[in-house]
Amino acid sequence: MGKSGFFILALLFGATALADGQLRSLPDPALDAPLAKGSARQTAVLAGGCFWGMQLVFQHVTGVLSATSGYAGGKADTAQYETVSTGTTGHAESVQVVYDPSRISYGQLLKIYFAVAHDPTELNRQGPDQGKQYRSEIFATDAEQSSIARAYIRQLDNAQIYPKKIVTEVAALPAFYPAEGYHQNYATRHPDDPYIAINDRPKLDHLKAQFPEWYKK
Repeated sequence: MGKSGFFILALLFGATALADGQLRSLPDPALDAPLAKGSARQTAVLAGGCFWGMQLVFQHVTGVLSATSGYAGGKADTAQYETVSTGTTGHAESVQVVYDPSRISYGQLLKIYFAVAHDPTELNRQGPDQGKQYRSEIFATDAEQSSIARAYIRQLDNAQIYPKKIVTEVAALPAFYPAEGYHQNYATRHPDDPYIAINDRPKLDHLKAQFPEWYKK
């Protein structure tokens, strides 16, 4: 996507860099929301590079009810792929995760986000994709989510989990705009696409290996 011409060397470089960052073991968040009682739904909006791979990861997390590719951070009239791809709209390619808080906590979703969904030390890029639209950002839906996210970033930085400082931003969610239909479930529908095979399928492998208790087929 934006997709750097699909140059194979760039793709391989991106996959290697991503894998190196994702094979680390992360602690549970020290600050987290308790599991809810009864049936309910909550929403998390996370940005971390191409939304194809982000959506793929969270669709395979136990307790996640749906994951939708889209745009967050900009205005409604610029929430189209071709416009967002210019990197000038304020939008980030994002995924809206609707989850059951009685089964999985917001903090646990963040742990998966930081561990396997993307590399939080890459500034305005992920692998071969470059631009503000590929930034790492957590769009909090309320004050509790913001507090948990900021505390976890400090916790990971203080523990020196990564060789570089985490660059993930935390901001209040202005709005989420679903992406065009052809982007939805793209990685599932196109598993043999070279971009997916090199950049996104390894994320799913990492999820299954590192979080077997949270992985669902």
